[in-house]
Amino acid sequence: MSRSRRPRPALHAGLLLTVAGALCGSAQAEPVDVELILAVDVSLSMSPDELAIQRDGYAAALTHHDVVRAIEGGVHGKIAIAYVEWAGADVQHVIVPWTIVANAGDAHRVAEKLTLSPSNSARRTSISGALHFAADLFAESVHRGMRRVVDVSGDGPNNQGTPVAEARDALVARGITVNGLPLMTTGAGYAGRFDLAELDAYYRDCVIGGPGAFMIPVNDWSQFPEAVRRKLVLELAGGGAGKARSLPVVRASAEPGGTDCLIGEKMWLNRSWMWDSDR
Repeated sequence: MSRSRRPRPALHAGLLLTVAGALCGSAQAEPVDVELILAVDVSLSMSPDELAIQRDGYAAALTHHDVVRAIEGGVHGKIAIAYVEWAGADVQHVIVPWTIVANAGDAHRVAEKLTLSPSNSARRTSISGALHFAADLFAESVHRGMRRVVDVSGDGPNNQGTPVAEARDALVARGITVNGLPLMTTGAGYAGRFDLAELDAYYRDCVIGGPGAFMIPVNDWSQFPEAVRRKLVLELAGGGAGKARSLPVVRASAEPGGTDCLIGEKMWLNRSWMWDSDR
């Protein structure tokens, strides 16, 4: 008895539909100037007040006329943005999924989403986990950005997950830029034995990287709104940084720095107390 070949045309048809759908989806990908992920630290080292300062600071920056003007002045006049809060290696929460921002109205709608519910903090600090999560978010994006940028803010070094430099290099190899906002605000929140005095050097040598990568250190929470605004203008326009001259812009070093990129993991392993393990 000869075997039936009837299923084969259906299989071929299914494959053709899959390929056609993929090609169609690619053709319909919306072009934007930048695909930007804001990755914000919500580890337990942050006090509730500091978590609120972060949300409010990003909301204010996104709606600032300098930032809106930078968005509207791009080649396409629009960006795609996602806002993610992170802590440990498996703790990442998308607060704002991929959203197109083309004008002040769009920016205000994103800002409103940041005020709907408070941030939820969690244990540990995994910058590498946030970067891996960002890679997945870019893979899921239906937009086609001229540039792809991850903007990481945090108040401590990586102490869980894969080494941060390894995660950074994986993104850079894909043409993605990693910028930073190291929060050197010791004493304002739940300061502890995991604080790193030279967090700015750590971010410069171990976190940021890729085309045009930079960071803006924040030494006091009063600087935070201004730092976020300046950073967004630089990321979106790639040009002038506005009038905020008091905050330095530190570019990624072309040469390897002297910072130990595993210092956070070593600090965690060398802890001599068991009750203080929530950082």
